[in-house]
Formats: sequence, C-alpha cells, structure tokens
Amino acid sequence: MAAEAEELPRAIVRRVVKDKLSRCSEDGDISVSKDGLLAFSESARIFIHYLSATANDICKESKRQIINAEDVFKALEDTEFPEFIRPLKASLEEFRKKNAGKKAAGSKGKEDEARKKRKLEGESPGKGEGSNKGEDADKDECSDKGEGGDDQMDE
Repeated sequence: MAAEAEELPRAIVRRVVKDKLSRCSEDGDISVSKDGLLAFSESARIFIHYLSATANDICKESKRQIINAEDVFKALEDTEFPEFIRPLKASLEEFRKKNAGKKAAGSKGKEDEARKKRKLEGESPGKGEGSNKGEDADKDECSDKGEGGDDQMDE
C-alpha cells in the first residue's frame, strides 16, 4: 500500500508522455505499452525524489525549513539539469499569473461569505436571549469583525 501512495497518477503520466512523444513523431500517433508508462512513471518519481532531497539539503544549508522555488532551481543546477531551469521558471511565472486572479477572487469570495455568515448569526433567535450560547455568539461575532469589534465590546 505504501508503494501505491508514492506512485504518480497514471492518467497524468499517460497524458504527458503521449503529448510529448506525439510532438516528436511525424504522424503524431504514438502508442506506449503499459510497461513503458510504468517505466516513465517510476523514472519521474525517482527524479522527483532526487530533486526534492537535493533541494531540501540546499534549504537546510540556508538554515530554513521551507523549500522555495530558488532551492529547486539551485538543485537542478547541482544535479546537472540546468536545461530545465528556464522552462520551469516560465511555467512557474505562468502558474503565478493564472492563480493571481483566482487568489484575489477567492479572498473576496471568502470576505463575502464571512459577511453573510455574520448577518445570519445576527438574525438568529438565540442572540437576544441571555443564554451562554447567545453570549458566545456575540463574542465570536466581535472577534470576526476585526478592529471594529473592539468598539462594540467596550459599550
């Protein structure tokens, strides 16, 4: 079971291999046997482990605990795969640009959800009662509002 957890997703490996091999073929139609796909998958897994270990060593040498993109680029140099650095940087930049819009939209959506939740909690029947549950809801509501919540607690 542990070996299965370390396997790369077969469908993704198949898609990447077929895409790359079809670009190399004149007729564009390449078939890869199940053993061939397994060999590609295992090779990629080993490469990822090797690169990860090297990047981890670089990170630890810098007395840090989180591997960053620069550690991976340096690991590619150290493992003698510098030809991967330029395309990886381009892919990373494209990924960051694509996700920058999603991140901004996602944070706005979370803010809207929080406002809706606070509004619904404010209309709940238990809030006006003197029960502990209502008091806890009031405290949570104040802490959710950030700076404005402190003013309400002083009143």
